Amino acid sequence: MLEIIKDPSDVKTLSRDELQQLVAETRQFLIEQIMAVGGHFGSNLGVVELTVALHYVFDSPRDRILWDVGHQAYAHKVLTGRQAQFPTLRQYGGMAGFPKRNESPHDFFGVGHASTSISAALGMAVARDLRGENHHVVAVIGDGAMTGGMAFEALNHAGDLKKRLIVILNDNEMSIAPNVGAVSQYLTKLRTDPHYGRMKSEIETLLKKIPAIGHKLAGAAERAKDSLKYFMVQGALFEEFGFKYFGPINGHDLSSVLSILEQAKELTSPVLIHVVTQKGKGYPSAETAPDKLHSVGGAVTKPKKATPSYTQVFADALTELARTDERIVAITAAMPSGTGLNRFAAEFPERCFDVGIAEQHAATFCAGLSTAGMRPVFAVYSTFLQRAYDQVIHDICIQNLPVVFAIDRAGLVGPDGETHQGVFDVAFLRTVPNMTIMMPKDEGELRHMLFTSLTLQGPVAVRYPREDGRGVALDQPFMRLPIGVSEIVREGSDVALLALGPMVAVAENAALMLNQRGISALVINLRFVKPLDEAMLLRLAHSDMPIVTLEEASAAGGVGGAILEFYATHDLSVRVHPIGIADHFVEHGSREELLHHVGLTADHVAREAETLLHRPLSEAQTRVEKRNISPRLVKK
Repeated sequence: MLEIIKDPSDVKTLSRDELQQLVAETRQFLIEQIMAVGGHFGSNLGVVELTVALHYVFDSPRDRILWDVGHQAYAHKVLTGRQAQFPTLRQYGGMAGFPKRNESPHDFFGVGHASTSISAALGMAVARDLRGENHHVVAVIGDGAMTGGMAFEALNHAGDLKKRLIVILNDNEMSIAPNVGAVSQYLTKLRTDPHYGRMKSEIETLLKKIPAIGHKLAGAAERAKDSLKYFMVQGALFEEFGFKYFGPINGHDLSSVLSILEQAKELTSPVLIHVVTQKGKGYPSAETAPDKLHSVGGAVTKPKKATPSYTQVFADALTELARTDERIVAITAAMPSGTGLNRFAAEFPERCFDVGIAEQHAATFCAGLSTAGMRPVFAVYSTFLQRAYDQVIHDICIQNLPVVFAIDRAGLVGPDGETHQGVFDVAFLRTVPNMTIMMPKDEGELRHMLFTSLTLQGPVAVRYPREDGRGVALDQPFMRLPIGVSEIVREGSDVALLALGPMVAVAENAALMLNQRGISALVINLRFVKPLDEAMLLRLAHSDMPIVTLEEASAAGGVGGAILEFYATHDLSVRVHPIGIADHFVEHGSREELLHHVGLTADHVAREAETLLHRPLSEAQTRVEKRNISPRLVKK
């Protein structure tokens, strides 16, 4: 069956038996392809029946199907003409791991972060009605994404507008980690209540047998049915939001899914269909351990790690520090294993909090903890911290509260692409008063930075990359680093390479290349984005060396820009050439490929430094640079 599917319209030509065969073939295709090239595994295997049913009942691209987060959209890609592209999945220049509008007319909304689908779908439904069109809009959202506050904001608005909209709640009982919170408990009650479905059916049958009841009696009967439902299942949350609720139904019973979609298609008010699926369906080890097989790396065998990752080092250091400081608490937004906090939670379960996919709440929760004398550490991916920007400013930085942001995946993260590259946090945090920002050159320095951050009396961001450490010793005692002081890694006299974090190693390699060309390069580990090492910058201005800055972050608003701002503020003309991520989004690929793509490699840095060194100055620059530097500024 799969061979004849070139477009969703082909799905509609199949019989019910052939649809079952298509389900089996699609699931097997996904298992083989994802195991070969890597990607999100369990979540995609769980929605095959649902995806086939959606494309059988609805008419994409006329009807619009939106996938929340998007890491469950591989079957959708299979059925929309992209089978041949799967060997390139998440690879440089290949097919994206998430829906992308410019990849297919069947991808209606670009995603990668959770809890956005209902808002976007409601916008599309409103636009449809304003334009006098008549198509369906369907949002597929997981129970993990439903823990995000944005999803409930959208439900509230949709129920008020009463637009024709279908929301499918794909309930597999977890996101990446097991779900937490009252919403998860509510869904568990719905899916496990043995009486609700049977009682609802029996009451409906009984009421239908009452002959010739009038409108008032019919209304009373409907209210009676609702009252019984409220009695049997406390809350009836979604119907309180204004949605007609169907479910829970078995998401792997294709006939049931098809039937309920056909019913929902005929309604003109908002509908929520609660579909229960199994993450990793069809692959036994993924069924029994869905968190471990949320994503797989592909068939390429990776060498055994010789050094721990930065994430591991952070988690171990935080746990070690918490043994002697009972004020330390750890917070994660549904990423306990990804951030390493499962290690912390194992030893200090009462001091580790998973708030669900709710970064905004996590930040303000940290603020509240801080005001009560605790030392909260919010471990969060750079890309997800973007979602809490208002809370960072309003609730933490304005009040100058001692909250530590442990920013994991800072820099290029690889196959997850534009939505996950952690390249904007330097720019959006650097402008916020009271914030201290630092980044270690190696895993040993990460330990010292974490220790240092917990001694400060204001907000601190410690950012570190998604990669293994450099293999430095980790048995040294914790050391408090002087705030805003850089480190000379290599002496030099011709050109200065000022690097942040992992770029220090790139700068060291570039210095070796320059040395072979007879150029002496000074290499400085910046350590701090904010505050900058102003004394060091003034000494460099006095030395008349050109400067190259290196950062695995957005060049606009980055540390290179901060250094240029410093020299401009002090009316100093210094040749500064920033190297960072240019003004565009970086797509998916391996980290090595992406570093080459953006010019953050040793050979590129060496060429840029040599060009800068030999570039003739303009007459105006020459006049300015010949001025003496004020002794007062140098001393300062």
